Amino acid sequence: MRVGHGDTENAFVIEGDDGLTLVDVGWASAPGVIIEALAGLGHGPGAVRRIVVTHAHPDHVRGLATMREHTGAEVLVHAADAAWLGAGRVPPGGRSRAVGSTLDRLPIMRWTPVTPDRTLSDGDVVDGGLRVIHTPGHTAGHIALHHEPTQTLLLGDAAFHLRGLGLGPATLAHDPDSRPDAVARLPRDVAAVGFAHGAPLTGDATDSFREFMSATSGRTPKR
Repeated sequence: MRVGHGDTENAFVIEGDDGLTLVDVGWASAPGVIIEALAGLGHGPGAVRRIVVTHAHPDHVRGLATMREHTGAEVLVHAADAAWLGAGRVPPGGRSRAVGSTLDRLPIMRWTPVTPDRTLSDGDVVDGGLRVIHTPGHTAGHIALHHEPTQTLLLGDAAFHLRGLGLGPATLAHDPDSRPDAVARLPRDVAAVGFAHGAPLTGDATDSFREFMSATSGRTPKR
């Protein structure tokens, strides 16, 4: 299930054998939106057993500490982003351009530090069907998630679906030149694609994502 504010900010909830897995949270206001959506499905906050963070940027984790408090869920993040999550901010040098680093100095870009309960690596499987794909570039520890039972791909910020498909602003990325190779690691035979930013693709619309992958993979992005 997608949970979001319009099509620009999305989190995802996946039902598993032992409860719910939440993928990303969002800004500080997001926990209330997510809890309300869960109630609409007949679930209380305690049904969320784990929160998987695709990467440690404020628009994905600023509401994380509150959400963990409401749910008691364990928090999982790739090992390369664990220190950022625990620091409560993107560290100096965490963005490729001065504009991004300047933004990270603003108070709104900080979050309550969270120590993850577990760290993830490429190829790990969460809750019996959610496979971790390490896709570095946007951050060093950015991950996408492939829900193998439904062939659904959750991209985090590995790609954006805003005014078309794209890799997003290079200035906000840790290592923008590595993003095309990260996209090349993603599976192509999928039934649905979910984006942290933008409307999902399902059915025949996933053809546009495959075309995007073919055009992007192995290409050095323009600066």
